[in-house]
Amino acid sequence: MATASSSLSEDQFLCSICLDVFTDPVTTSCGHNFCKNCITQHWDTENQYLCPMCKKVFRTRPELRVNTFISEMVAQFRQSAQQKASSSSSQQQAAKPGEVPCDVCTGTKLKALKSCLVCLASYCETHLEPHLTISGLKRHQLMDPVENLEDRMCTKHDKPLELFCKTDQTCVCMLCTVLDHKTHDVVPLKEACEEKKAELGKTEAKIQQMIQKRQLKIQEIKRSVSLSEENANREIAEGVQVFTALIECAERKLNELMDTIQVKHRTTENQAEAFTKELKQEIFELMKRSTEVKQLSYSEDHLHLLQSIQSLNVAPPTKDWTEINIHPPSYEGTVVRAVSQLEETLSKEIKKLLEAELKRVQQYAVDVTLDPDTAHPELILSDDGKEVNHGDVKKNLPDNPERFSTGLCVLGKQSFSSGRSYFEVRVKEKTGWDLGVVEESINRKGLVTLSPQDGYWTVWLRNGNEYKALDDLDVCLSLRSQPQKVGVFVDYEEGVVSFYDVDAAALIYSFTGCYFTEKLFPFFNPGLNEGGKNSAPLIIPCVNHTK
Repeated sequence: MATASSSLSEDQFLCSICLDVFTDPVTTSCGHNFCKNCITQHWDTENQYLCPMCKKVFRTRPELRVNTFISEMVAQFRQSAQQKASSSSSQQQAAKPGEVPCDVCTGTKLKALKSCLVCLASYCETHLEPHLTISGLKRHQLMDPVENLEDRMCTKHDKPLELFCKTDQTCVCMLCTVLDHKTHDVVPLKEACEEKKAELGKTEAKIQQMIQKRQLKIQEIKRSVSLSEENANREIAEGVQVFTALIECAERKLNELMDTIQVKHRTTENQAEAFTKELKQEIFELMKRSTEVKQLSYSEDHLHLLQSIQSLNVAPPTKDWTEINIHPPSYEGTVVRAVSQLEETLSKEIKKLLEAELKRVQQYAVDVTLDPDTAHPELILSDDGKEVNHGDVKKNLPDNPERFSTGLCVLGKQSFSSGRSYFEVRVKEKTGWDLGVVEESINRKGLVTLSPQDGYWTVWLRNGNEYKALDDLDVCLSLRSQPQKVGVFVDYEEGVVSFYDVDAAALIYSFTGCYFTEKLFPFFNPGLNEGGKNSAPLIIPCVNHTK
């Protein structure tokens, strides 16, 4: 074994992680060897268990045991290396991977102690001695050992690169400063390095800040996903509960419908059965009398015939069936009534859902006030910015870019550019109004076209009872009751704008699939006075959460 180990090189006993001779070597199932501590720490810091050499992924963390065979070979290798080192007069260590080897050593390359910028060579302790003892070599410039010494020499003047040109941002030699870089700002390498280190320190600080921000963003994203999961589970649970109740209700109504129909049918069957039984009994009695009559008609006994005919001429007692009928029961309307009852139940459940939904969106209520700089000159705004109505006199106001010049419109001061927002508007006693949200870049001068294509998501009332959602195609709305208070909800990321009848807890209309790229502002149009018919103001109340 000693002979075999002596023929092996150190590279065969190096851990690919620490680049040093194995310590407690272990072997993975893919056949690669590592120090036990190295592979353990590697897996502790990674998200998955894979081999650093062949990248094989293990589903579970492998159980590691020291490879006694390799461990014995490493021990023998160490012993052999120590014997070689002890036989050397300098007792120096061989250069390890990553260390600079001596350029003079033959055979095993020893670790270099210094590099010479004049000789462009690196020396171990033994071969460095001439530079420390010979007067001519003492003048050579020595430095800590480095590789690729040629890169440290000026390719043009064959002199050491000892200076740094700040003008050209390059390393130069002494001759460069008096020739090519004569007028440039040149400093020693050490000074330039100190400045660069300071810059690197600032860069590192910025990078650390960027890392921290991204780590915080990851936490924020994880919280959002967790919140989304909670909301999804809650919605699923509520949906399952509601639909289960609806299914049970539908099944119950179906069973009731079938029972009703079957009861009617059984009543008819029972009545028919009773009549049939009675008719069969009468038929039996009549057939019996018929037989008696026939027998008497064939009788040759004159006396018996004359004595019996009196009683046989009288028919047995029977019922007059002329007016007696079986009338099939009417099932018309039975299904319709059952469906109507089911519809009523469904309406109640939907109302409960809408009440719960309205309560949720009201949690995103924002305090909206009217912006006088956007108001049309004929509009009258309250001092607190919570009411607006149409005045008959056009005020002399500055025609700023934000102000509407033709439409009787005004915007809220508050804008929505992310998340969810909600506000309410009291529309009681009004015969006409426009409400919704608009993009910041809408046209405020000239004709105002209310459509999503032009940056408007609105609903309106006309003539006291005509409601429309002004979508890409206008949608006429059929409302069960006239809203007294309208709630407006915006989900910026989801692209949703919904309108609610607050008092009835009913959904008026929802714009979905919207794509917002700008700030959104609350939009109000109280409509013309119409001779006092529509003089009531639009009022922005405080949001009272529904019970």
